[in-house]
Amino acid sequence: MALIDAYTQNLTARQVTHLLRRAAFGATPSQIKEFTGKKVEVVLQRLLAPQPVPPHPTDENQKTSHDLVWGGTGTNDTERNNFDGVRRARLKYWWIGLMVSQPVSLLEKTTLFWQNHFVSTSTLVSDVRFLYRQNQLLRKYALGNFREFVIEITKDPAMLLYLNGASNVVGKPNENYARELMELFTIGRGNYTEDDVKAAARVLTGWRSLNYRSTTVATAGFEFRSSQHDTADKTFSDFYQKKTIKGRAGATAGDDELKELVDMILAQPETARFIVRKFYRWYIQADISPVIEKDFIEPLAVIFRKNYDVKALLEALFKSQHFFDETLYGSQIKSPLDLVVGTLRTFNYQLPDPVKDRTKYDVATNYFHARTREQQMDIIDQPTVFGWRPYYDTDFYEIWINSTTLALRGAWTDYVVKGAAATAVDINTLGLPMLTSDPTEPYKMVRELTDLLMEFPLTEDQVTYLVEQPLMAGAPYYEWTEIWNAYVKTPNDNMKKAAAKTRLDRLMTFIMRLAEYQMG
Repeated sequence: MALIDAYTQNLTARQVTHLLRRAAFGATPSQIKEFTGKKVEVVLQRLLAPQPVPPHPTDENQKTSHDLVWGGTGTNDTERNNFDGVRRARLKYWWIGLMVSQPVSLLEKTTLFWQNHFVSTSTLVSDVRFLYRQNQLLRKYALGNFREFVIEITKDPAMLLYLNGASNVVGKPNENYARELMELFTIGRGNYTEDDVKAAARVLTGWRSLNYRSTTVATAGFEFRSSQHDTADKTFSDFYQKKTIKGRAGATAGDDELKELVDMILAQPETARFIVRKFYRWYIQADISPVIEKDFIEPLAVIFRKNYDVKALLEALFKSQHFFDETLYGSQIKSPLDLVVGTLRTFNYQLPDPVKDRTKYDVATNYFHARTREQQMDIIDQPTVFGWRPYYDTDFYEIWINSTTLALRGAWTDYVVKGAAATAVDINTLGLPMLTSDPTEPYKMVRELTDLLMEFPLTEDQVTYLVEQPLMAGAPYYEWTEIWNAYVKTPNDNMKKAAAKTRLDRLMTFIMRLAEYQMG
């Protein structure tokens, strides 16, 4: 079977888990049960289904429409500037909350992919209105048309600020965005010349970001100033068949030349390959062998080039024979977001309601963001325009674990087992045996629990060790049956409850500290 051919078998629980971990930050046990035995098309129908626009981020007073918070035609710059830093932080917490609470959907992880592809950072943009507007744009096109996406992100006010597009004017072209448009956003390094960058920068002259005060909500954010646009012709290299984009003047010149520039770049076969490779490394694994390039990347690129439909591309990727190759299971080191958000979703964590229990919601989302940030994955604040290193560096995912982050990853999973009232985190270790077929049989229970939590099965020696040490602490394994039965018979007896919970907490702490748990 060709790598790109559709997988036609009914999905096992392990395959469902693999698909949902890669596509949507993991799944709850009930979601895995729901899709086990179904065809991959059934799961993809849910993953690719349109999602409603999420509620606006809010502050502790539930303000959603205040014109100075998330957008609008505000007039008080002093008030906006004084609180913008707080609101930018709240934007991050809001997005973390959406990741944790999402339904079965590709949207959040794909939106994150695009935010790491079209990088604009909170630190440099420093205006929550533009950042929130860009997040809405990323969501709109996350599974949409890539051509339209590139056109709109080029004019996006956050991007105009981040890569200096707003200062790109005739006579003094700024090449920053033009360079990244080719190198990072579309065709990739080695497929253009320095003269191509200069010509593209001239095409893009005249766009600027706007303060929301100075325009209406409908057109807020950016404008094209024809007086600042280079109206001369722009000629490109052999990489683009020596194409000339005819210089234009007038109100529509910016859009007309921008669309022609994007069409020119997307017409090159390498552009589709470049984007497909980035998706491959995001959703499958870092290594791309010559065989994968020829038999998987290239066929997907052909699909993508037809009309640059992201949804069609991802559907083909996720339903392929290659995606369900067992050698790919657990082939990534989990990113901090996969570790933090994925762990919460695995244990069916319910985020406090942002309206009814606002204090706990703020504490929880702030805490989860802090954990991913300290593990070196701060959303909307990548270290460079290239994004997070593990998605482009030659060592890829290995970079997520280092001398700083290893202890922090362990501290996170310890916290999850311990639980905390402040964040409402409680994985209910006493309920976990109920997910197995026979909680009274310790070896079977541990095997089934680790199968639920790991991408690949542990060895018999590992299972034996988990039973004999963290679970029973050297006591005979058969005593677990007595301990569990005693607890089930009288669950309100504190001593019997503590006897079972202490052992299960110790077991889960150890399991989640295993190297295998770091793989996804």
